[in-house]
Amino acid sequence: MEAHSAAAASPENPKIGTVRRLYEALAAGNRRISGLIASDLEWWFHGPQNCHYMMKTLTGKFSAADFKFEPRSIDAVDDECVIGEGWEGDQVYWVHVWTLQNGVITQFREYFNTWLTVKDLRRPLVRCMSGAATLWRSNPQDLAKRSLPELMLAI
Repeated sequence: MEAHSAAAASPENPKIGTVRRLYEALAAGNRRISGLIASDLEWWFHGPQNCHYMMKTLTGKFSAADFKFEPRSIDAVDDECVIGEGWEGDQVYWVHVWTLQNGVITQFREYFNTWLTVKDLRRPLVRCMSGAATLWRSNPQDLAKRSLPELMLAI
């Protein structure tokens, strides 16, 4: 997926690096992630109720073998948000929106089997002239023909 900001263009972006390290640690079964995530992490979820896989993984109810989060893309969409997107075949699709402050993940939004569009509503001049800027949109090639609910995340 194409990067949507100058910050996302560099593989050295520290926010992308933090999120990538989290996915790598979880895939390896490494539970030493406390330095990456705030102790008072704010959590949002949208999708089937039996699909809270990341919450179960982070809280230790699932092991790395139970559900593998292998992002197909990780993009920075602004100064605070990083989005990870992944899918397996035509049955499983997920989007993770991570908000970071001072190098620590403070908020997590998980969208499971849901298309997502992220729009920037913070810039009134841009919004008045041309509508809200689209920062990111779901783009899983393997699932393009699948019908899923679609949400807009306004930041």
